[in-house]
Amino acid sequence: MALYEHVFLARQDASPQQVEELTAQMTGIVEGLGGKVTKTENWGVRSLTYRMNKNRKAHFVLLNIDAPSAAIAEIERQERISEDVIRYLSVRVEELEEGPSAMMRKADRDRERDDRGGGFRGEREGGFRGDREGGFRGGDREGGFRGDRGPRRPRDEAETTDGE
Repeated sequence: MALYEHVFLARQDASPQQVEELTAQMTGIVEGLGGKVTKTENWGVRSLTYRMNKNRKAHFVLLNIDAPSAAIAEIERQERISEDVIRYLSVRVEELEEGPSAMMRKADRDRERDDRGGGFRGEREGGFRGDREGGFRGGDREGGFRGDRGPRRPRDEAETTDGE
């Protein structure tokens, strides 16, 4: 049997119980076709990079699957039919990752950082962006990026013309 990592995104307005039922349904399909789900991770509600089907957020779920390709085909068919699933992706892998996935490790790292009370990055590193040696991001402090026109200077009243 082949090894797969399968991720699906469920609508943001679906309840956590509905997402669990959907996950159980997918697991049942795999087991009914002779495979097994070795790991299930619910990554929770996360923001999407761009809107999908009028959704800005979605429930993310990862399934590590050891099953024949027919099981994956049936899961994807069921997810196309389901109105709760926004997107899905199945990837065949050489071996399944043991332990928590990269997304769960990142969540743990973020939680540890928040527990340490680091605040925002400028506080932890000892200052604000403007305190760095390179200056501000917008260019030099005096004029910014102005090209060949030189630094900004205020206009005199005499320089403005009223159309006379």
